Amino acid sequence: MLRRWLAHRKSTTASGRLEAIWIADQAGAPMCERAAVDVTEAGLTGDRYATGHGHWHTVEACPVTLICSAEMERATRRARRLRQPATPVPGDHRRNLVVSGLRRSPRAGTLRIGAVRFAITRPRPPCGWLNQVVGYNLAGALRQDSGICLRPLGPGTIRRGDTVHWEAVQGHSRGD
Repeated sequence: MLRRWLAHRKSTTASGRLEAIWIADQAGAPMCERAAVDVTEAGLTGDRYATGHGHWHTVEACPVTLICSAEMERATRRARRLRQPATPVPGDHRRNLVVSGLRRSPRAGTLRIGAVRFAITRPRPPCGWLNQVVGYNLAGALRQDSGICLRPLGPGTIRRGDTVHWEAVQGHSRGD
């Protein structure tokens, strides 16, 4: 059993499924779920990050954001302990993509979602703006489980249900 666990910890690949696609046309606007969306180098077509109408500092710009459903489950448990809404409303996380099958958002490497590849650029910490938009302390519930930033490596279309495949950068392991 220990060997299996150690092998999993050193894994350089993992797979999951794209559960949801969310976009908002401007900062603070309600998140709208989509079944599919076109991806450009700027991000997801129609999303605030791609059009430059989001709320962030230039150094924090992030074309696409992703969070794992397991991270949302952990945040939901924390929210209960913080006496926040027990189950955040879908889209409250303000992340573009929700993925199942991964325990935690990978911190380095590439993701392929359907036929589109993305570079993982960095973790995406929650900010105070998130709390202002949703009206409760979701940032406190998310903490380090707040997702990652992605940079599209080429254009294409992604769809809910697409396979998500993670590959580590050579020399890096899963890190979760």
